[in-house]
Amino acid sequence: MLGENHALIFEFPEHRERIHQLKVADSDFNSLAKRYHQLDHKIRGLEATQVPAEDQYFMQMKLQRVQLKQQIFSILSQANTATAE
Repeated sequence: MLGENHALIFEFPEHRERIHQLKVADSDFNSLAKRYHQLDHKIRGLEATQVPAEDQYFMQMKLQRVQLKQQIFSILSQANTATAE
């Protein structure tokens, strides 16, 4: 959906507390989360200006957001598995 906020706490509401913990305790995770947030902000800004959906730069940014989200989810999943053990 155009202009939808894809903040991590909305994408992974079940991991809200863990996201906060990792942002504080893990500088690598914090950097990933910041990059994700900045990229999401840029994408939403372009969507607000109604950039053509087939714009190559726009599509590349959306792909990067998906890749970052996958990395973040992987870290969250590993962190939850480690906590459960």
